[in-house]
Amino acid sequence: KNGGFSHAEKLVAPVISDGPYGYSQINAADQRRDPESLLNWTERVIRMRKELPELGWGDFQVIDCKNEGVLALRYEWRNNAVLVVHNVRDEAVQIELRLAGEKARELVNLLAGEHSTADARGRHRIVIEPYGYRWYRVGGHDSLLDRTPY
Repeated sequence: KNGGFSHAEKLVAPVISDGPYGYSQINAADQRRDPESLLNWTERVIRMRKELPELGWGDFQVIDCKNEGVLALRYEWRNNAVLVVHNVRDEAVQIELRLAGEKARELVNLLAGEHSTADARGRHRIVIEPYGYRWYRVGGHDSLLDRTPY
């Protein structure tokens, strides 16, 4: 009844039951079983966000990557840093970043396996697909051990 969305006798708005967006075609039960579904992706990103106190409590700095369609922010909290890079363009871009600090030689991708090591001049070259994003731990996971106490 009501596609599993409500036990109410009368709904404020009807449940979509027909067509490509009907509950028999798109529903939470199916998406929970599909590791590549939008629901599972959203849950993973929310979980990752909760595991990064730098994003909620840290100070941030906009990093100039010389590309108007890319937003790069570095968040720092208690001697740790996270770098988030978002490409809001409809085409792939390659950016170069130079980050301050010895830890900044290594960027560990928190959502995938594409990590980045700075070249001899301290620059990271990162390719991002259209509307893509990267979240990096600056200095890698070992840098978490350097977190300053409260």
